[in-house]
Order: sequence, then C-alpha cells, then structure tokens
Amino acid sequence: MDEPSEREGIRSGERALVLHPYLRKTTDNRLRDPSGRLEEAVSLTAAIALDVVHAEIVPLAKAKPGTLFGEGKIDELGEFIRNSEIDVVIIDGPVTPVQQRNLERRWQVKIVDRTGLILEIFGERAQTREGALQVELAHLSYQRTRLVRSWTHLERQRGSLSFIGGPGESQLELDRRLIDERITKLKRQLATVVQTRELHRAKRKRVPYPIVALVGYTNAGKSTLFNRMTAADVYAEDLLFATLDPTMRRVSLPGGQPVILSDTVGFISHLPTELVAAFRATLEEVLEADLIVHVRDITHPETEAQRQDVLDVLKRLGVDTDDADLYLEVLNKIDRLAPDEKEKLENSTSRSDGQVAISAITGEGIERFLALVEARLTARQKELSLDIPASDGATLSWIYRHGTVLAREDRDDMVHIDVKFSAENLGRLEKILKDIR
Repeated sequence: MDEPSEREGIRSGERALVLHPYLRKTTDNRLRDPSGRLEEAVSLTAAIALDVVHAEIVPLAKAKPGTLFGEGKIDELGEFIRNSEIDVVIIDGPVTPVQQRNLERRWQVKIVDRTGLILEIFGERAQTREGALQVELAHLSYQRTRLVRSWTHLERQRGSLSFIGGPGESQLELDRRLIDERITKLKRQLATVVQTRELHRAKRKRVPYPIVALVGYTNAGKSTLFNRMTAADVYAEDLLFATLDPTMRRVSLPGGQPVILSDTVGFISHLPTELVAAFRATLEEVLEADLIVHVRDITHPETEAQRQDVLDVLKRLGVDTDDADLYLEVLNKIDRLAPDEKEKLENSTSRSDGQVAISAITGEGIERFLALVEARLTARQKELSLDIPASDGATLSWIYRHGTVLAREDRDDMVHIDVKFSAENLGRLEKILKDIR
C-alpha cells in the first residue's frame, strides 16, 4: 500500500542535519551525557546511509508546543539548512505531529524524529516474514498519528466511488480508513505467525533443551558472540541494529549439555512504544528462556546507562532480572581495553558468578563464560550416578545429548557415569532405563 503522504520517503545518500534537543531538567540526563546521545543519533542516521553534514546539541529550557524550538533557533537553523542544501533533519527525540508539520513548513525539508528514524532502520533490516510484518504494523501505527501533517488541505474531497469512500469523504478520513484496514489485516497475519511460533515452541518442549537468550543494547556484540558459540554465519557488523530477526541454534556446553541459543533484536534507549508492542512475539523468546545472558559493551562510555535501558525493557516484558539463576551479565569487548583496565576488570569479575569479562572477537574469557552458563543451567538439576552396559550405545548417546556428564569411568562391560539432568529429562531417562531392564 502506498503511504498516504505527499512527501517522498528517506533515500540513502541524502544530506542530513542531526539535532539532539537537550531538555536540562529531564531525569534521563542523570545517566546520559547529551554528547553521547548525539553520537548515538549520528550512528542511527548513518545506519540508513544518510550523509550527516552536521550534528549539534540544542539546549532547551522547555519544548515549544507548536515548533519545539524557539524562533531564534528556528531562523538560525533554517539559514544553515538552506546554505548547506540539507534534505532531511533528524531530531533525536519525540516530535509531535503539529511540531513536525510546522517545522517542515518553515524549513522546507523532511523532519524525522527518533521513533521515525528507528522505524526506518527496522524497515531496512527485517529479513523474515514475521519481522517485515511487525515493522509494517509498527510503522502504520506510528504513521496514523502523523496524518495531520500529511494533508493540510483538508477541504479536498473524494468522489462517490464506493471503493475509495463515500460522498464527501475527506482525504484525511480515507487515509485513516486505509491504514486501519491494513493494520487489521497485518494483525491477522501476525496472529498466524504467532501460532506457528507457539507450535515450534511446543515442539522444542518435547525435546526439552534449555533456552539461552542473548540480549543487550544494540551493537553490544551479541551476534558476534552467537557466531563464536555456534559457528554460525549470522550477520554481525559494527553497526546499530545489525540483527533484527531472532536466530536460534543448538550448541553443546563443555559437559555435553545441549542448549538452544537465541540471538535477539538489540535494545535501545527510548525504544518506540509501537516497536515494543509489535515485536512482543519476537521478544517472547526471552520470556521462555531458562537463562538470559545480557551482553554489554563494557568499552562504551555510557555502558551503565545502556545497561539500565536493557533492564527497563526486560522489566516491561515481565522478566525478573533480580533472579540470580535466570540472569547473567557478559562484559564484552575487553580486547579494546588498555592492559591495566583489562586486568582490573578481569580481577573483579573473577570473584563474581554474576558477571564474566570476554572478547567475542578473540575468544578470550569464553571458556569461563560457558562454564558459568553450564553452572546456572545445572544448578537446579538432579545429580545421579549410573551404570550403563558398554554395549548400549543408544542409551549412552541419549545421556550425553540430554544431560551434563560430570565424570565417566569405563569398567569392563559397564560404563559408570556421574551426570546431571533436568526434571523433564530425568523422567524420560527413568522410562528408558525401565525399558532396557
């Protein structure tokens, strides 16, 4: 469906001005430095191949209801926009439909706020059918609130052709109705996708491998860690939102315990409400996880603020991040630290079972990370000793596939194994042993 707007969409290579409105009294400023926010906004803009000509922080005592910025600043920026031949202005923050319309009139360029920018990125990156549906739903939900800016000539009326609306239906009303119809259709399609996902989840539960979900701020290194653990070829780039669609692979831990590893979409500060709702089906993989691994870029100057952003989203999803058995932090990119900083971090994390320092690029710290994952997943499992006939290769293979082998001793015609099992697999093992006796 064509977007009901008289303006063209964003095109790669367009010249962009990036502005970060800095409201001095907001609580977010306690954790985030405005220069860091501006840098992130520039990275987001570059992620859709716009040419960032200039970026600046615009301090504000308060936002003007009609134009966001004051008159003097609007005139100053307007002159810069004309002289620099700017095509699009990215405003790193919320912009109301009225503010957007008025600024576009004054500056004669496209205005995109933070939510619109993130939606543009998601629209370019979604690869699966589910991802594409979710992005379109989020985009339309957002766009529906923007119709006030798309058509300023509301006196324009459509004719009486039934398939485009009745007599006297304004363009705004028609646009809204078309969007509502498309949203209804998308929700039906997504409901089918969710049912399919639930069937896959139910199938996995019949082969109950623990699920380990990688979460984290965008560009923290989740996909790089995923690739190292699984030898997969998931797209991993030094780029914001390099991963959008969830990817799952089976991987074996050092003790032989198989797990399902899930790579999820990266989080970001002020994640648009439309996207949290639209991507809930994707993020449900996090809710189903037996262990949530929070991957952090420990070298980022705002790593603590990013950590809090991720925790906030997890809590919105209903995840208890205070549960020590459920949540583990991975401090990634230690290869970028100075030697003394790296040594200090490794010393502090070596005494913790809740954090581990690694480099997903070089592999440093991965062994300890895997050991911690295994310890968390087996903490609630039952340990037992078994004597299995050496000739029963099928049962031995099943034990290695579904349990964590702690020790093994080969004795004549028997194999003695110390092993841990989850409650589900312990029940299945008891049936197998009963059948072979």
